Amino acid sequence: MLSMKSLEIELNGQPYRLAAGQSLDDLVRALGVGQQAVALAVNREVVPRQQWAGRALLPRDRVDIVRAIGGG
Repeated sequence: MLSMKSLEIELNGQPYRLAAGQSLDDLVRALGVGQQAVALAVNREVVPRQQWAGRALLPRDRVDIVRAIGGG
């Protein structure tokens, strides 16, 4: 059986393992938050939604997902 390569990132402060070669878009879909109002930052830099598909995740990337909350 072939082993799939994986990598570890930090997701909202916790270790998270995923398959190598995944993009931010793949990550949010896997987490089920792709259709929600969320913002993503990688290594403390906000990545615009239109760039998620092209932003490959690298070992030890620090990803923060922030959900928009309405209120007043």
